[in-house]
Amino acid sequence: MSVALSRYFCRLLSQRTAQSSFVLGENHHAVQSPWFAPVMTLKTSAPLRAEPKKKKKVDPKRELLMRDRLKKRLKKLEKVPPELIPIEDFMTTAKCLDETRERSVPRLSFDESEGRALLLKEWSRYKQKQHMAEVQSVELAVEAQREALEELKMESEELYKAALKPDLLVFPFTHEGPTYTPPKTKYDAPDGKYIDITKVYTQ
Repeated sequence: MSVALSRYFCRLLSQRTAQSSFVLGENHHAVQSPWFAPVMTLKTSAPLRAEPKKKKKVDPKRELLMRDRLKKRLKKLEKVPPELIPIEDFMTTAKCLDETRERSVPRLSFDESEGRALLLKEWSRYKQKQHMAEVQSVELAVEAQREALEELKMESEELYKAALKPDLLVFPFTHEGPTYTPPKTKYDAPDGKYIDITKVYTQ
């Protein structure tokens, strides 16, 4: 239908342009008007038969029911406690919990057990003597220091007070921090080849 109408309008316009050229002459230039437009400028557009989408009517009662259902679901989810993610580092493997797994204790002979007992007793006596010698040397040093301070106090009170002050230069303390493996600022560590076995838990 649209093609037939476009052809009809083209014929009508071509007839009117021919009549105007005959009346005005070929060399006379007339004022341009929409009725004297060339036929090539006419274009036909595709027929538009689309219809705007109709808006769905929302039932207020149905919407309220949907909201109530969502609220009930949220309340149920709040009542359920959240599932804790297990820490595998603190979980003992089933292999270590096996009661039948026992370590066999080697049986020692009578002479070996007696020799070890005598060696342990000898070692304890040696450590006791070493401890007593250290305690005695400390007591002698403290006693000598006390006697020296008393003699110094009798000689000069100022020197005695100066001797009681702590000397910080006797044991100088300097701390620079850990320098065993200092980090390299411009070092780009490679990723290397590894298999990621991290478990992902979704709640």
